[in-house]
Amino acid sequence: MNKLNLSSEKIDRCRSLANTIAEDVQSFINKHSTVTVERTVLRLLGVDGVDEFGVPMPNKIVDDIVKNGDITLGSARYMAAALKNSSSGMEDFLTAYSANGFSICDYPLTTKAEVEPILKPYYEKHLDRIRANKKRREDYLQIYPRTKTDLYVIVATGNIDEDVIQAVAAAKAGADIIAVIRSTGQSLLDFVPYGKTTEGFGGTFATQENFRIMRNALDKVSEEEQRYIKLVNYASGLCMPEIACMGALERLDVLLNDSMYGIIFRDINMQRTFIDQYFSRLINAYSGIIINTGEDNYLTTSDAVTEAHTVLASQFINEAFAKKAHLGEELMGLGHAFEINPDIENGFLFELAQAQMAREIFPNAPLKYMPPTKHINGNIFRAYQQNTMFNMVTTMTDQTIHLLGMMTEAIHTPFISDRFLAIKNAKMIQKSMKDLGAEIEFKDGGIIKNRAEQVLDEALDLLYKINSDGLFASLEKGVFADTKRPIDGGKGLNGVFKKSDEYINIVSEKMEEFFNEN
Repeated sequence: MNKLNLSSEKIDRCRSLANTIAEDVQSFINKHSTVTVERTVLRLLGVDGVDEFGVPMPNKIVDDIVKNGDITLGSARYMAAALKNSSSGMEDFLTAYSANGFSICDYPLTTKAEVEPILKPYYEKHLDRIRANKKRREDYLQIYPRTKTDLYVIVATGNIDEDVIQAVAAAKAGADIIAVIRSTGQSLLDFVPYGKTTEGFGGTFATQENFRIMRNALDKVSEEEQRYIKLVNYASGLCMPEIACMGALERLDVLLNDSMYGIIFRDINMQRTFIDQYFSRLINAYSGIIINTGEDNYLTTSDAVTEAHTVLASQFINEAFAKKAHLGEELMGLGHAFEINPDIENGFLFELAQAQMAREIFPNAPLKYMPPTKHINGNIFRAYQQNTMFNMVTTMTDQTIHLLGMMTEAIHTPFISDRFLAIKNAKMIQKSMKDLGAEIEFKDGGIIKNRAEQVLDEALDLLYKINSDGLFASLEKGVFADTKRPIDGGKGLNGVFKKSDEYINIVSEKMEEFFNEN
C-alpha cells in the first residue's frame, strides 16, 4: 500500500527524531513519580472504596503519606509496612484505617526487599484479573467476525442508566464502538468519583462501577448481535493512570490517552501528565487496551491546511512514547481528523492526501479518524454532506476507528435518531465504495501526492526544531495547536516528586518484567 511513494528515508528520519525527543522526556519520567501514580499502585493492590466523608481511599492514604511520611519512597513501602504490622488483610486494614483515624505512617517502615513478598498476593490477584480480561476480549474477537473499520458513536446523557439504553440502541443499529463521554471537567478532578452516578454534566462520570455497568450491558448486546461491541472512555486528565487501571479491571477496550491533549486543551502541567501517561500506557499495554491520541484536536484551534504537519509530527512523537511503554502498533490508535474548510478548492483532495499518508506511514496502527466539527453549523443538510465526504475518505483509505459525524453536531447532543442516520450513511458508503481505494492510483506530480510530500517535509522540519529545543520548551512556545503552556504552570504540578533511591513501585516493576520476559 505505497500509493504516495513517500520517502522512506524521511519517514525513518522522523521516527529517529521522535525517538530522541521521547528519550529526553523519558529520562525525566524515570526519575519522578506523582500522587496519581501512587494512588494507582494502591488500586492495583486492592485499595478501593471511600471513607465516611466520601474521600476515595487511594487519595486518603496518599494524602496521609504526603503529610506525615515520605512520599518519595512510594506508596507501596507504606502499604507493605501496614499489612506486615497490622496482622490483617487488605480489607480489614482499610476498614480499620477508615474508621479509626490513625496514620499509615505510624507503622515501622519495611525494607525495600520486604515489599515484594508482603504485597505479592495483592498485586498478583489484580494482575491475574487484568490478564483474564484480556483473554476474554481475545476470545470474543476470535468468536465474532472483525470489521476492517469500526463505527464509533458517543453517548453523553450524564446518567449511566440512560447511557446504557442509548448505547444498546446504537449497537443494534450497527455501531461497533461505544464511547461514554465524561462529565464536563472530570479531567481536572484530582480524584476519581466512586460508585454508580446518574447526574453528570455533558457526560457521565467515569467511575469503576459505571465501567462495570456499561461493560455488562455491551457484553449482553454483543452476544445478541453476534458482534463484539467495544467500550471506550477517557483516561486523559489528572487521574490518567487511575482510570487506565479501572479500565483494565473492568475490560474496557479503548481509552483516550494522550498527555499532549491534556497539556494543550486542559492546561494540565506537562511534567505531571507525562509521568502519568507512561504508567497509564504501561497498564494499557499489559491489558491490551487500545489508546487513542488527540492530534485531531490540534485542528480545532489551528488551520487544518497550514498546520497539518503538526498532526503528523505529534503522531510520530506519540508513537515513540507508546513504544517506550511497551504498546504494540496494534494498540496505537493515533488520531487525525477531517477538518479542512469545505469551501476551500480541492479541500477534499487535501483530506484524502492526509488520511492516505497516515495510513501508509502507520500501516499497522488502528488509526482514529475524527469527523468534521469545526466547520459544521446549524445547516444540517450541509453537515450531512460533509459527513458523507468524510465517510468516503475513511473507506477509501482504510481508517480503523471511524468516529461518526452527526448532522446536528452544532445544535445539540445527538438523539438516537441522529446516530441511526449517521450509522446508515457510513454503512452505505462502506458498501457502495468498498473497493474504490484499491482501484485508485495517485498521479505523480498531482495534487494528492504533492500535498502528502509537503506535509511530510514540514513535519520533518518541525521534528528537527522540537529535537533541538526539547519537547518541554517546544510546548512552552506553542508548537502544537497555537497554544503555549509553561513548564511550571498548569494544574497538578504540586503532585510531582523526585523518587528516592529507596523508592519502589512494585506494580510497575512486575509489568516491566512481564514485557521483558515476553
